[in-house]
Amino acid sequence: MDSTAETARKFCALEAAIDEGMADVEAGHVVSWDLNEFLKQAREQSIEMTSSLDGEIRDGRHHMQIRVYYEDTDFSGIVYHANYLRFMERGRTNHLRLMGAEQHALFAQAQEETPGFAFVVRSMAIDYLRPARMDDLLDIVTWPVVVKGASITLAQEVRRGEEVLVKAQVRVAFISNGRAQPIPKSLRVLMKADVI
Repeated sequence: MDSTAETARKFCALEAAIDEGMADVEAGHVVSWDLNEFLKQAREQSIEMTSSLDGEIRDGRHHMQIRVYYEDTDFSGIVYHANYLRFMERGRTNHLRLMGAEQHALFAQAQEETPGFAFVVRSMAIDYLRPARMDDLLDIVTWPVVVKGASITLAQEVRRGEEVLVKAQVRVAFISNGRAQPIPKSLRVLMKADVI
């Protein structure tokens, strides 16, 4: 068994090696540490850990669950109407992400094809059918309906179980320098693949 002084010396050496990025602890032993491999594993674990937050695509429709918190409600305990817009925006964003459309990559490609571009909500029709309440578990469902040259129309529903609480149709336009522009081919192809 190590003396207290020997244990302290080993601990200090290990701590210094870890601080320098040269070692890690495994079963009480110092092992070499590959920073690139560590970062690769961390990215993979991060993707695995957050993929459930993005929802899933089933039968061509994106499903994303959210919990209603106190901050989402008004004084009467029901979801404030404008918060459904936030929920649906998250659904649209995660729908693209799960289709493999990493936004940074898409934006970089679109920037090359059409400098100064932006996606903007052109129009939205929304029907509030029933209220959601604090602690409800909601399913935000998103799917493309029409993909045109410069716009995409998406249908969205907010559900509690099988009950539809809110229905919306959202038309998103692709613009550059304040004018409608054709959507980059890679994104059009991606969206049309899911039109049902």
